[in-house]
Amino acid sequence: MSLGPVMVGLAGTTLAVEEREILCHPLVGGALLFERNYESPEQVAALCATIHALREPRLLIAVDHEGGRVQRFRRGFTPLPAAAVWGRLYDRDPGQALEMARDCGWLMAAELRAVGVDLSFAPVLDLDRGVSRVIGERALHRDPETVATLARAYGRGMKEAGMTVTGKHFPGHGGVREDSHLQLPVDSRGLEDLLLEDLLPFERMVHYGMESVMTAHVCYQGSDRRIATFSSFWIEEVLRGQLGFQGAVFSDDLAMAAAAGPGDLAARARAALAAGCDMVLVCQERAHAEVVLDDLGSWSNPVTRLRLARLHGRPAPTRDELLRDPRWRETAARVSACDRSRDLKLL
Repeated sequence: MSLGPVMVGLAGTTLAVEEREILCHPLVGGALLFERNYESPEQVAALCATIHALREPRLLIAVDHEGGRVQRFRRGFTPLPAAAVWGRLYDRDPGQALEMARDCGWLMAAELRAVGVDLSFAPVLDLDRGVSRVIGERALHRDPETVATLARAYGRGMKEAGMTVTGKHFPGHGGVREDSHLQLPVDSRGLEDLLLEDLLPFERMVHYGMESVMTAHVCYQGSDRRIATFSSFWIEEVLRGQLGFQGAVFSDDLAMAAAAGPGDLAARARAALAAGCDMVLVCQERAHAEVVLDDLGSWSNPVTRLRLARLHGRPAPTRDELLRDPRWRETAARVSACDRSRDLKLL
């Protein structure tokens, strides 16, 4: 059984019988974990092992674990600084910032791989324009070249720990004030302006070997009236055509308010897949996933299956082995010190 194009959410810290059935559906390709799915490293490792044992090839397991306010697993994991910390440090000491960004990418990925998580949807490649309510300190910097440079270092650390890189939110969420979880953001700039700034980090990361991208639920009305998640212009013409991206494309969660344009969740899933997404996220309620899976029927795309198959995490040390690793001890101490010092006096 190959990986399907739907990523689902789970209700709690163990699998219910109905969730096992959904995860075995041929159109499911992965599970996204949230705070509601986490109690401890031991518990989440057992949950991931159970999910991976259900099928072959094993399902992808993902989480949003960027650092700062977006870190789903807390107790037992190293607290990670918000991405903006590396940007502020870069303005003072670029070399140290790049070293710390790489360390943070490695630490994040190593701790997740040690419990069986395949993907963290990171790094954020949006620009810090000072207007976005939902991005804020999740962005690395205002300058696109700096974002690309820091993201490359962060991605190197991730890959050293056995995790692929997912850049988000394509083609850039930093230029709009609205939170796409709650309403539809509209960016009036045209393609030329976006290519000069917001798209530059994505272009650079494509050439650096980024394996996947997550789309933005944003309408860039200067180029296309459809929001990026449902736009073949953005996914096929710009991302794959102009930027040359050959990896996997994830939608953001289709239950978000900004994704309502095409209709109900089934219509949203069909529209995203038709636009060029390889995997759609339907992660809030089991009933939503059931509706989407029933509607998609016998959907199939051999190219999508190949793209998704490349995203499995590489073999990694167990958690006990990781905690004995001198690199983990030293890196966790440095990153923890940075997280406790928002003004960077400890660096």
